[in-house]
Amino acid sequence: MQEEFEALQSWLQQHPDIETLTYLTFLLVGSWLANFGVKKILLRGVLTGLTYTPAGPDVKMIERNIVARFANVVPALVIAYGIFSVPHLAEEVVIVVNNVCKAFIVVTIARGLSGVLTVINTIYERRPDAHERPIKGYIQVVKIAIYVITAILVIAALIDRSPVILLSGLGAMAAVLMLVFQDTLLSLVASIQISSHDIIRVGDWIEMPNLNADGEVIDIALHTVKVQNWDKTITFIPTKRFISDSFKNWRGMQQSGGRRIKRSLWLDQQSVHFLSEEERKSLYRFRLLRSYLKGKQEEIDKWNQQLEEAGKEPVNTRRISNIGSFRAYIREYLSNHPRVHQEMTLMVRQLEPTSDGLPLEIYCFTNTVVWAEYEGIQSDIFDHLLSILPEFGLRVFQHPSGLDMREMTRQIKSE
Repeated sequence: MQEEFEALQSWLQQHPDIETLTYLTFLLVGSWLANFGVKKILLRGVLTGLTYTPAGPDVKMIERNIVARFANVVPALVIAYGIFSVPHLAEEVVIVVNNVCKAFIVVTIARGLSGVLTVINTIYERRPDAHERPIKGYIQVVKIAIYVITAILVIAALIDRSPVILLSGLGAMAAVLMLVFQDTLLSLVASIQISSHDIIRVGDWIEMPNLNADGEVIDIALHTVKVQNWDKTITFIPTKRFISDSFKNWRGMQQSGGRRIKRSLWLDQQSVHFLSEEERKSLYRFRLLRSYLKGKQEEIDKWNQQLEEAGKEPVNTRRISNIGSFRAYIREYLSNHPRVHQEMTLMVRQLEPTSDGLPLEIYCFTNTVVWAEYEGIQSDIFDHLLSILPEFGLRVFQHPSGLDMREMTRQIKSE
């Protein structure tokens, strides 16, 4: 057997091209076997063991992002050092292959480290409080630093020079680097401020009208914040804009447990008047108004009695108005409404009269922050108030419509 091997070796030496090709074939096969052994045998056993640990649910992600990348280092090492054993190769070819393998190893390690950081971020985001302190921006900064260092090492490996030589020239390139990475640096500072001051979180409802953003924050990265608008479109906002621009964050409302209703009924001022005795008795039918009408009438009677002779003239006396009674009714109605938050501000107030009528503003909070429920509660309240308004002798104000003009024209013609 030894004689046959020596004969084969002697024959190969007589045919240098075939000998070189044979050694290259063995080298490639050896690198493939090394890769197979690492991925399929050694690391497969390690991954199987990880399934019995708390990292079990992330095994496939670890295998794809970390194991598969680091495993590629082994065949590259085999080729990098095995290429020196291949005979009859030009020294330049050996150096180039060795340098390329070194560069490949550096890139592979960098991608593996990037995968480690991705897995760390994914595991962190599963924490219940992860949306309060997202680390994705910091992860991206570390990745950028890794790839910058990788680029330097790859260039150094390819030109077969020490990376220290390249690093020594970075001082002169500092201004250029500052210009190139200007947005990244600004975004990094913004990310730190957003995190430290708890400005926004994943899940917050924000409004930024100048950028057409009105929706929920679904991702906070280094350079951009992703907002899903209520119409299901996606708005990408530069992170630094949350420091330089103004925006509204509805988190306080969501955490308070109540959402504000602030809407006005615009009343026709010509329908405002004092209640007649008949109207006042009619309003006693309202359970919510009995206490108010009784107390108010006693207060007014006591006041009017002090006027003595002047009290005989109605213009000198105090009387109950329909708008005051309606305002009291709204206040009692809201105080007894099951979906109005009774621990938050609740008031009914008149605003300054305008040419569009007298605004009677309802200011209160619902006991839910769910959008659909809030709109339903608000609509129910105003449905009721608009419907019961004529009972008080009041009218809502609105500009004449085409139908009003036609009716007016018909009346004029009939006269």
